Amino acid sequence: MHNPDLDLAADPQAGTATPPAPLYLRRSGTALLIDFSTGEPALLHFGADLGPDLPDLSLLRDPVPHSALDTPVTLGLVPQASSGWRGRPGLRGHRSGRAFSPRLRLASAAVNDVGSAVIVQTDPDAGITVRTEIRLNDGGLLQLRHRLANDGPDEYTVEELAAVLPVGRAATEILDLTGRWCRESHPQRLPLHQGTWVRSGRHGRTGHDASLLLAAGTGGFGYRHGQVWAVHLGWSGNHESFVDTAGDGRTVIGASELLGSAEITLASTEHYDTPWLFAAYSDAGLDGITEAFYAWFRGRPHHPGVASGKPRPVVLNVWEAVYFDHRLPALLELADAAASLGVERYVLDDGWFRGRRNDTAGLGDWYVDEQLWPDGLSPLIDAVTGHGMEFGLWVEPEMVNEDSDLVRAHPDWIAGPAAQPGPGASGGVRLPERWRHQQVLDLVNPEAWQYIYDRLDALLRENRISYLKWDQNRDLTEMGHDGRPSVHAQTMAVYRLLDALRAAHPGVEIESCSSGGARVDLGILERTDRVWGSDCNDALERQTIQRWTGMVVPPELVGSHIGPTTSHTTARTHDLSFRAITAMFGHFGLEWDVRGLDAAEHTELAHAIALYKEYRSLLHSGRMVRADEPDPALRLHGVLAHDGSEALYALVSTATSFAEVPGRVCLPGLQPDRRYRVEAVYPAPDDSHAFIQIAPPPWLSAGVEASGQFLAASGLPMPVLNPEHGILLAVRRVHDHDPASGGHPVRNS
Repeated sequence: MHNPDLDLAADPQAGTATPPAPLYLRRSGTALLIDFSTGEPALLHFGADLGPDLPDLSLLRDPVPHSALDTPVTLGLVPQASSGWRGRPGLRGHRSGRAFSPRLRLASAAVNDVGSAVIVQTDPDAGITVRTEIRLNDGGLLQLRHRLANDGPDEYTVEELAAVLPVGRAATEILDLTGRWCRESHPQRLPLHQGTWVRSGRHGRTGHDASLLLAAGTGGFGYRHGQVWAVHLGWSGNHESFVDTAGDGRTVIGASELLGSAEITLASTEHYDTPWLFAAYSDAGLDGITEAFYAWFRGRPHHPGVASGKPRPVVLNVWEAVYFDHRLPALLELADAAASLGVERYVLDDGWFRGRRNDTAGLGDWYVDEQLWPDGLSPLIDAVTGHGMEFGLWVEPEMVNEDSDLVRAHPDWIAGPAAQPGPGASGGVRLPERWRHQQVLDLVNPEAWQYIYDRLDALLRENRISYLKWDQNRDLTEMGHDGRPSVHAQTMAVYRLLDALRAAHPGVEIESCSSGGARVDLGILERTDRVWGSDCNDALERQTIQRWTGMVVPPELVGSHIGPTTSHTTARTHDLSFRAITAMFGHFGLEWDVRGLDAAEHTELAHAIALYKEYRSLLHSGRMVRADEPDPALRLHGVLAHDGSEALYALVSTATSFAEVPGRVCLPGLQPDRRYRVEAVYPAPDDSHAFIQIAPPPWLSAGVEASGQFLAASGLPMPVLNPEHGILLAVRRVHDHDPASGGHPVRNS
């Protein structure tokens, strides 16, 4: 819907225009307010809903202090020095060193429909136009991106174009995430002070240490309390996120693509689009931020299961069962064992293509190895699908080994810093340092892009493949095409490749794996159906990785597998119940040689898979809640149905506790005036491995009924868990007046 009140009648720089009414977007308790009275879009507020009626904003301009500019400083939609802003600029660019300081002023503003707007600013002297698109979605998630167009006759170089939003003055702390391989998504906090806190990602991909979420909030904000402002940049290449507090006390939070030297140089009439900035505000802690992101994800028409109604299948990936040892009899035995447990998707991992006996050779040669597979993949695919399972295949299309037929035929397809032979004695082109024996395939090269598309398209056309595990196992160091930096162009080429394959094969799901969780962002998740949270299947490590990855990404999109009893990556040993409870709160699967299970393990694993299937519709649609536990050795998280009918909580002990007993543990989020039945469903109360106690709390064996208010405020006494163990609690609303239920709880399946 077009709002004529937001049209600009004339050029505001000429001083003859009547400024349009303020832009005020409100939805789901969140509001954005932009004022146009100075001729520049001024960011006045992002945060709590301000109500339906606004005061006269002209009366609310800041005072002018001593030894300062003679007019109040405007915090623009694109912050700029020409308006007096002395913090981090929103736009840095130039024309061969000139036109370095833009003076963008409003050209037009329009509301296109409920919750979205387009604002256009121009600087005729610099010869640029910036068009900003804003959306405030159901659930309160805000999206913002810019498009910069070169209106001038010569080239314009873009060094940075950032998306920013104001943060309330109540914010005093910053929280972001960091990590490394097999230890992604770990939180860190620091006080918010004057100056700029910047997180730079220079990996050419999102990065293991990337901050999936950058947040500012009130002191001590937690999962269930405090005001929080948070942003995420939906981009899979180099990037920066930042919190910037200026000398006048105003704070902005934002992010931008991190561009290489002259990486974006626009010819006349060309334009550059920034990635989407996603932002959320919550007055109820981090769980409120999570709700906004989950609502956006699940509202997409292409979100997994939305159109098809298909649940997320139980996965077996064969990597930690066979590694590179691809012999058909063993793989068929794995398929039989998987089917007997209730597995629904079987994934053949690395090692199936030409020359691939280890990780030093073969990448790029995407043909089924005739020596390993004389009859092709069909014998295995037929066996897998004959069991009623889907078949999936591992690929790594963006990388090559130098020991490959592809590189021997096309050595110039390796991406690197040099376009011409270097000065070394060999006279060859200098290549980046190897990483896992790999180089990056230059997908900016149209011939290389077409080769990869054709090979993957052929694999999908010639085989019944329902799923691609798409890996990317190295950083893009010194990423270049034809002697120029090309992280931006490479990222866009990967996006085009994924988009083209999905259009040609709409029934195939794609997982984004990047040596674990090194490419988890909303840019890649617009084109894939899940991410691999980490190469680490150690349940203790996964408790933190999944908790914080799940702050933004809903569980149905985060691959979470039960690994072997002793972890491949940490050598730590865990009981099956702890591994299964951890994997339950994600897209559940197995990464384990299940051929060798004894009878007890087989029975327990089949039970865990059946539990996942029973609760997956809840796990993959409900509200995520996390408790602010006073005991750092205990963690409680759960998923609640939106109608309050049921919930599934996990209480996990990650270490020895300072207390002899856990005491009463509260179960947050339930409807306070309704009655619920709480039962421990896994492991069994008499499991001697999970518990260390003489006698459990009396309710544990048969369950207990209590109101939602009691469970949230008083809680229940919990059993004493051994370190690195957990317990799964099912909570179902009691329908007291439903005669068909006999007074027993009813589960809405």
